[in-house]
Amino acid sequence: MHHIAVAGNIGSGKTTLTRLLAKHYNWEAHYEDVEENPYINEFYDDMQRWSFNLQIYFLTTRFNKILEIRKNDGKGLIQDRTMYEDGYIFGPNLHSMGLMTTRDFENFIDLFKLVDSLVQAPDLVIYLRATVPTLVKQIDSRGRDYEKAIRIDYLKSLNERYEAWISTYDKGKLLIIDVDENNFSESKEDLGKVIHKIDTELNSLFAQS
Repeated sequence: MHHIAVAGNIGSGKTTLTRLLAKHYNWEAHYEDVEENPYINEFYDDMQRWSFNLQIYFLTTRFNKILEIRKNDGKGLIQDRTMYEDGYIFGPNLHSMGLMTTRDFENFIDLFKLVDSLVQAPDLVIYLRATVPTLVKQIDSRGRDYEKAIRIDYLKSLNERYEAWISTYDKGKLLIIDVDENNFSESKEDLGKVIHKIDTELNSLFAQS
């Protein structure tokens, strides 16, 4: 059993790729809990008020999912978004933008470090790299009301943090997919290219196990 995780900015296509890969490989899919999130609508209306609540919710729900994943000794699993994005990207970004107080941020990071020390990293992280125009286009196309308030500067600053995090990621295998150049959601050929790259990484993992 292998644990695969898909990482990337808002609108990069994580959920779509997770669904496509789960179908192709017959993996169990674990999706980010967005529609049932009790803070998401209020967060985009007032980020400063709800940033801490939102990040605590995401971190705790992802922690619980990781515990569920590691209990499963059957077929492979694929996860939509990682907890590392909470600790290295979204939390720090909200703090630097003045949308989370230093007191709340320090408490959040302490909790993240504790959780990080208790769980095993995914065997493979797939990072979906996308420029801001591509993110905006894909966010608009899915038509979620609460995402209409997302600011361009917010997406840009998140992208910068993603690139910084990925450049130093060393917890496991990493595969980078350029979403600007690969339209896996609509092109079977492009999806095939992604699957070929994943097969190469999986073969390497099997060889090591």
